[in-house]
Amino acid sequence: MTTLTDRPPSDPRRPIGVGIVGLSAAGAWAAGGHLPALAAVEGIELRALAASSEASARAAEAAYGVPGYTSVEQLAGDDEVDLVVVAVKVPRHRELVLPVLRAGVPVLTEWPLAVDLREAEEMQRAAGRTRTFVGLQGRSSPVFRWLRDLVSRGYVGEVLSVTVVASSTEWGTPVSQRAVYTLDRELGATMLTIAFGHAVDLVSMVVGELQDVVATTATRRRQVPLGDTGRVVPMTAEDQIAISGTLAGGAVLSAHHRGGAASGAGFSLVVDGTEGMLDVTAAEFPHIGPVTVRGARSGGQLAELALPSGYDDYPDLAGTVIHTLTHSYAAIRDDLVHGTTVAPDFAHAVRRHRLLDAIVRSAATGRRTTTGL
Repeated sequence: MTTLTDRPPSDPRRPIGVGIVGLSAAGAWAAGGHLPALAAVEGIELRALAASSEASARAAEAAYGVPGYTSVEQLAGDDEVDLVVVAVKVPRHRELVLPVLRAGVPVLTEWPLAVDLREAEEMQRAAGRTRTFVGLQGRSSPVFRWLRDLVSRGYVGEVLSVTVVASSTEWGTPVSQRAVYTLDRELGATMLTIAFGHAVDLVSMVVGELQDVVATTATRRRQVPLGDTGRVVPMTAEDQIAISGTLAGGAVLSAHHRGGAASGAGFSLVVDGTEGMLDVTAAEFPHIGPVTVRGARSGGQLAELALPSGYDDYPDLAGTVIHTLTHSYAAIRDDLVHGTTVAPDFAHAVRRHRLLDAIVRSAATGRRTTTGL
């Protein structure tokens, strides 16, 4: 396959061809999120898909008008496919990603990358020089890119403390049969990795990485209703996560994430500094939903701040669930065409898994743990 970064930007070659693993005729996130995001970005488009059976491949092929394969090897071998997107459950990521990497085809994998740090490190090593991307699309959010710049340019002065309070309705409220696997901490798709993982990645983007962490976690609801069946299913995933630690400059960060919130979901980030404060609020998942920013400087009153021009390339999509994902696909397109390194890759995913691993180890031992970040 032609290396995309070898072609000049003016090359009239066809758009980047995408092949999606997990694009079903029945819908779900690949159809409701990835497809409309791809459609909104020029220079990148769906070219093929892979499904788990012959019947589902044929149904998806008819639904989306592209070739349907029954294996990821076939998908990666299609000359029209320049990027494979793995949009299936976390426990299957490794078995699907490794063949794509062996074929030397760039790959985008949903977050979490892997069920644990060891598996994530294995996939990073397997990538070699092949381009990789991970679905931490919040890093492409216009608002959070702006927040990063505000802090780095001294809006709050020297950062003194960072406080995060978040809650999720999942991991305690009734769960669908399709999502039962998210209740099992061993399968890697829990509140810690998904909801907390996305949120702490955004916080780290704005204020920097935790250098050490002390954590307390708990599973307060050990049984969760299975839809409206009247039955319950066990939950081993943590539904309470509380951490504190220090950033590189000495600022203190604290965070508490609650699951199964009876009063509804929410996200709050407060960055307090020597010259001002930022107060950031959002609904359950700040990496995909609307975000409100308020700020104050030199003792002034908090007031809402408006996103300046130059950050949002898709303002018509603001407030939709594909807003940040669309920006993410645009960054991936540019990285593949121009050889830039804007979109987060497997190396970044390993760093995030390393933080989550440090939290798990600290909670298990009761000791402050260095993160190595």
